[in-house]
Amino acid sequence: MAVLKALLAGLALASLGVSVPVQDSPRQRLLDGKPLPAKYRKSSAPPYTPDHRDPYDGAVDSIGKDVDPLPWRNGHGASVLGPWNRGRAKQAPDLVRPPSTDHGAMKNMRWSFVDSHIRIEEGGWTRQTTIRELPSSVELAGVNMRLDEGVIRELHWHKEAEWAYVLEGEVRVTAIDYEGGNFIDDLKKGDLWYFPSGVPHSLQGLGENGTEFLLIFDDGNFSEESTFILTDWLAHTPKSVISKNFHLAPEVFAHVPKSEKYIFQGTIPGSIDEERPSGKHVKKSKYQFTHKMLDQDPKKTSGGEVRITDSKNFPISKTVAAAHVIIEPGALREMHWHPNADEWSFFIRGRARITVFAAEGNARTFDYLPGDVGIVPRNMGHFVENIGDEPLEMLEVFRADEFRDFSLFQWMSETPKKMEKVKDGEKDEVTMPPKGLFDGDGAPAGSGEVEEGEEVVEL
Repeated sequence: MAVLKALLAGLALASLGVSVPVQDSPRQRLLDGKPLPAKYRKSSAPPYTPDHRDPYDGAVDSIGKDVDPLPWRNGHGASVLGPWNRGRAKQAPDLVRPPSTDHGAMKNMRWSFVDSHIRIEEGGWTRQTTIRELPSSVELAGVNMRLDEGVIRELHWHKEAEWAYVLEGEVRVTAIDYEGGNFIDDLKKGDLWYFPSGVPHSLQGLGENGTEFLLIFDDGNFSEESTFILTDWLAHTPKSVISKNFHLAPEVFAHVPKSEKYIFQGTIPGSIDEERPSGKHVKKSKYQFTHKMLDQDPKKTSGGEVRITDSKNFPISKTVAAAHVIIEPGALREMHWHPNADEWSFFIRGRARITVFAAEGNARTFDYLPGDVGIVPRNMGHFVENIGDEPLEMLEVFRADEFRDFSLFQWMSETPKKMEKVKDGEKDEVTMPPKGLFDGDGAPAGSGEVEEGEEVVEL
């Protein structure tokens, strides 16, 4: 009889829309202040467990090892009970579980282009990372653009200078210089172009798949929406004025678009010689607006290679300097700083960890994946560590005429012996530590290159 009464009571409550709490449900346990048992919250693997110890703050490739980061570090922390974005956490393990050396309230220095709004057009798209998306991106802004085969980025110009790196495919660039000389070139993956402020230019995708490229502008406040575009100008100019300007009847311009074209499908172009403008007043530009960055002979280092392009080998590029860096698995872009500009980094492939040291005891660690942007303000110390199992490829870009950096290792090697001394401190931009320096748990297995009987650092 008691069971029947309970059943009838439950049915009555259900008919009223009232639910009876299940005493062992996750919700009820949380309401009662009880911890969730393991069946409701999957336990992670080391180092994201309460009993794991890592006094050396070794890097963790949470994606490569397929582990879910949790806020446990050397016995401190606690599990997560509330909502949790596992995918996002896995992309940024050093935000979930920062190294013990992190300290202070540093600004965010990371943004992913996947979080940027995409403007979709006929045969292409564009998205940007500016000071609006990443407030620490003060000196430079970036645009990622895609043009399919034959698709044109309309004739336009900017107040800002434009530097670009071809990520994939082929593209044709055209421009007119300050003296009225015309310029045309076809570029491939790893090539650059640079157009100074006000130089009008256009872009067109070539080949079967067109092109994708990274654009850099020498002002973090830049907006791709604020460019000066040919059709936009014509659409906002009286047709009587256009008629006088081109010495043609007004009806010729009856079909001028009422707004900008921006990105649109064009016809497949012929060769440069076939498309080159002709006429008695046409002249070829004396300026070289393009450069083949990946065709440069790289500087080989112990842990990778470096190519630097600035005004020394690309003279037209007066406001943007860059380095293309390959960091092999296990290697490190050595501890360094840049005295003349903020670093705007773009990650092409691989997985990276960077700690930015801002003085006054402030430091913060960030993780980067392909398509991410990183900022390091000028003079702030940092490194770039390859934490993945494939080569890390990245661009370091600066609002400067020359690439400059200071190597911590080189500096200490050239400091008087009575202060600090490191043996064989030749600059090694991408350095590979000796095999066996660390064991599988990140603990030191040997010592570095230090002269016998001397301290590496004296306090």
